[in-house]
Amino acid sequence: MKPAWDQLMEEFKDSSTSLIADVDCTTEGKDLCETHGVKGFPTIKYGDPSDLKDYKGGRDFDSLKQFASENLGPQCGPEHMDLCDDATKKKIEGYLKMSVDRMEGKIRNAKKLLEEEAPIMHKVIAHLKKSKSEL
Repeated sequence: MKPAWDQLMEEFKDSSTSLIADVDCTTEGKDLCETHGVKGFPTIKYGDPSDLKDYKGGRDFDSLKQFASENLGPQCGPEHMDLCDDATKKKIEGYLKMSVDRMEGKIRNAKKLLEEEAPIMHKVIAHLKKSKSEL
C-alpha cells in the first residue's frame, strides 16, 4: 500500500483544498494518533480534522484516488454553508447561537443516551419481538 499512498500524496501535493499525508504513530505523531483512535497500521482516516472517519475502501492507487477525488475538500459546515442542504443549514445556524458549554452538554447527553439507554432499548425490543412471535 505504501507505493500507492506515496503516489496519491504526489498527485494531491499542490491541492489547495485537500491534504493527503502520512503520520508516523510511533514517533512525533503518537499523540495525534492516540487522539484519533489509531490502533493498527496502516490506518487511513479522512474528513474534517476535528471529526475524522475511518476509510474502508480499496488500498490500490486507483481506489484511493477515486475516493480522494470524490470525498476530500470543502464540506458542509459553518465555513462552507453553501455546501449544506436547507435542513443542515438551519441546524448549524441554531448551533452557532449556542455557547460552547451548551453544545458540549448536548453532546454529553447524546453520548449518554447512546451508551446507556440504547442497549437497554435493544433488549426491550428483542423481548417485545420474542413475545409477539410467541402469540
